[in-house]
Parts: sequence; C-alpha cells; structure tokens
Amino acid sequence: MLRIAVPNKGALSEPAVDLLQEAGYRRRGTTKDLVVVDQENDVEFFYLRPRDIAVYVGSGTVDVGITGQDMLLDSRTPAEEILSLGFARSTFRFAAPMGTREDITSLEGSIIATSYENLVEDYLTERGIGASVVHLDGAVESSIRLGVADVIADVVETGTTLRQAGLEPFGEPIMTSEAVLFSRPGMVLEEAGAHSLEVLERRLRGVLVAREYVMLDYDIPTALLETAVQVTPGLQSPTVSPLHGGEWSAVRAMVDRRAAHRMMDDLYDAGARAILVTAIQACRI
Repeated sequence: MLRIAVPNKGALSEPAVDLLQEAGYRRRGTTKDLVVVDQENDVEFFYLRPRDIAVYVGSGTVDVGITGQDMLLDSRTPAEEILSLGFARSTFRFAAPMGTREDITSLEGSIIATSYENLVEDYLTERGIGASVVHLDGAVESSIRLGVADVIADVVETGTTLRQAGLEPFGEPIMTSEAVLFSRPGMVLEEAGAHSLEVLERRLRGVLVAREYVMLDYDIPTALLETAVQVTPGLQSPTVSPLHGGEWSAVRAMVDRRAAHRMMDDLYDAGARAILVTAIQACRI
C-alpha cells in the first residue's frame, strides 16, 4: 500500500486535498482525521505538518509527500522531486529597513533572521557570503526592530506585511517555490510500490492538464475546415467528423483555457457556428 503524506493545515492543505480528490482518491471526513485508508486505490494518507513531511519521506517512513519546495530544500532531505503541482506559489527574499540595502553583497557580516535557516545558509555558502543566520519560527519581521537581526529572509507575496514593518525586499529572490510531489530516494526504481507511484503521478498530471485546457467544439463549412483547424490544432490534431449533407463538419479539440475566448472569436469570424466550450474534469495525455 502506497503511503502518502499530505499537509494537515495551512495554505498547502486544502489545494492538496482538492487535487487528490479530483484525481480519484478518498478525501478525509474532517480535519481531525490524521490517517485515511483508501482501500480501493491501495493507498494510505497521513496528514502531517507541512514542515515535517520532507523528513518523513526522506527517512522512508512514508513513500510520497506533498509540501512546498522551499520546505523540501530547507530540510536537506534526500528525496526525489517528481512533479510541480501549480499551487502555493511564493517568492523567498531578503528584506531590510527601507533604503538601507541594495544587493546581496551588503549581507557580508550581517545577522539574518529566518524560519528557513538551512535554505539561507546554503544560498550564502554558494555565493561565498559570510553572515550569521538566526532561526525563528515565525514573525521574523519584528526581529530587526527588536535588535535580534539586521536582515530577514522570508516568503514575500504582496509585500504588505513588510511595508507595515518598515521593511522592503532587496536583491534577487533567493528562490521561487510552489507545492511539489516527491518520493523517498530510489523509489522510482523499485518494483514494489513503483506502479502505485506511477498511477498517482499519472492521475495528478491528468488533473493538472485538465485545469489548463478545455474542450472546444464547433461546426464549420467543410470548405473552410483548413482555416479553422489552424486556429485549433489540438494536442496532436483535432477530431473532425462530417455532418449530414456533407457541406459542414464538426470539429473537437483540446485548447488552452486562457486562449479559449480568443479562439471562439477567431472561429466565428472564420465562419464557424455552434461553438461550445466544455470543462475537462480529468484526462490522460
């Protein structure tokens, strides 16, 4: 049985649970459920703290996990990243009092407060910057005013929290992060469990693709078919079926969701009618 670690709370939790449910897996009944056995799919879910998931996976206690890429790297856990999941995107940056810093060279000799000390230390080491790193579990924005640190390193979204604390980001981002699926070392090469992992990855990819694409159907005069097909080439090629009478054809193609309305306009101008867009719940590519 494949053991999967899922974030139990926070910004990662609900999107991860929703993604797994869309992929056909059992959802927990309440937030108090810490273990869910999905016999039908031969998997077992463990709901754990997002920061602990990498440790459990890296040690082999569970087979697969979902957590933030920043937490995975900060754990320094030997794990194999499999798939980016497209949610919980964030940017990790240095910040200091406004107007006091311009680039990362000014970090030399500084004290940096962060909740991701391993990630920051590795970043500094790679660039040959000598600085001290202080670990704080939260509210790092206050550390400078309290005299604990000169600089902070933290997740920056809108920057509102930083501005309220009189801080601003500087230098290049340390990294950009999002939720990822990853496995314990060597699992993808093992016979036992590798099939279940392959099915999990295939299902999740199918949901992610379905979120990015829609199905576009329309009727077009057969004489104008080639022009319309250039607008909707599909993934390999569109499905074309002759309509009764032979003067019109029906076309179906998967298209980028973001471009669907523009394509509908272009198709209408090209002579297409009965243009319909349908959501895709899941797929296999």
